[in-house]
Amino acid sequence: MTGLDRTDPDAAIADAAKRCSNWGRWGADDVRGTMNFLTPDKRRQGAALVRRGVSFSLSQSFDMNGPQKGWRRRNNPVHTMLDTGTDAAAGIQGFPHGLGGADDMITMPLQCSTQWDGLGHIFDHGMAYNGRPAGDVVTSLGDAVTGIETVAGVIAGRAVLLDVGRAIGDGELPDAFAITTEHLQATVERQGTSSAVGRGDIVLVRTGQLARARRDGWGDYAGGPAPGLSFATAGWLHHTEIAAIATDTWGFEVRPNEFDEAFQPLHQVAIPHIGLFLGEMWDLDVLAADCAADETYEFWLTAAPLPITGAVGSPVNPIAVK
Repeated sequence: MTGLDRTDPDAAIADAAKRCSNWGRWGADDVRGTMNFLTPDKRRQGAALVRRGVSFSLSQSFDMNGPQKGWRRRNNPVHTMLDTGTDAAAGIQGFPHGLGGADDMITMPLQCSTQWDGLGHIFDHGMAYNGRPAGDVVTSLGDAVTGIETVAGVIAGRAVLLDVGRAIGDGELPDAFAITTEHLQATVERQGTSSAVGRGDIVLVRTGQLARARRDGWGDYAGGPAPGLSFATAGWLHHTEIAAIATDTWGFEVRPNEFDEAFQPLHQVAIPHIGLFLGEMWDLDVLAADCAADETYEFWLTAAPLPITGAVGSPVNPIAVK
């Protein structure tokens, strides 16, 4: 973490927030932040990348076998059947002429598995994205300004996989490994021109931690030590003008965080100041293997959140198509 004082996260956050602010860039009423970079032209560019027609789901399973342990009341999804085949066979559903059916429901925190962080998810000193007081944005009724529904129709376009785990490590970066701008640039250079990153792109960063958790057990995957982006990448996240970034880890940034006493300081800059959408717990392993095989790291991606009115995040089943 060259040039940063480990003992003074407040100063580092304040400096990065000032340097990387997008407040007012798209007007005082803007609610989409960096999604403004994902234009119709970028979607046409992304659609042109579909050549083989092969598709990949980048979502983990939504079930009781997930990584959550109850931190901040986050639990794994609970799937409950409301009507079943046994009910139908018993003839107790009340339908005529032999009709039967099954129905179910799910109860879950919106950020317990593969998901997007919305712009109302994180604040800096009581301020939300675009300089709004947090209390004016998110109340007990939800996010009335930047709710996740505001981007439900726009998250689709060109995406790039940066397989840092494969390019820098032996496929899996160790926990607490801080991915720097230099690591990101070295990954692009190693992967080739198809992984060049620019305005409006959706960037996927694979660390390999999910592969390790899948092999060895969840352990502290949800909230514990992890490889991730260094706080020092805030400038790169801002000046590249990407639309969004997602990782295969729980918290996007390196954990433990790089200051002596801090909690998710890069979130504190990226969401409320850059207006950047963060994806977490994405399953990038099968896609990464395919990209390594055909040496093509760009593809069409559609990753629409559920349009849950007022939500500050959403589950998602991202689909990459090559």
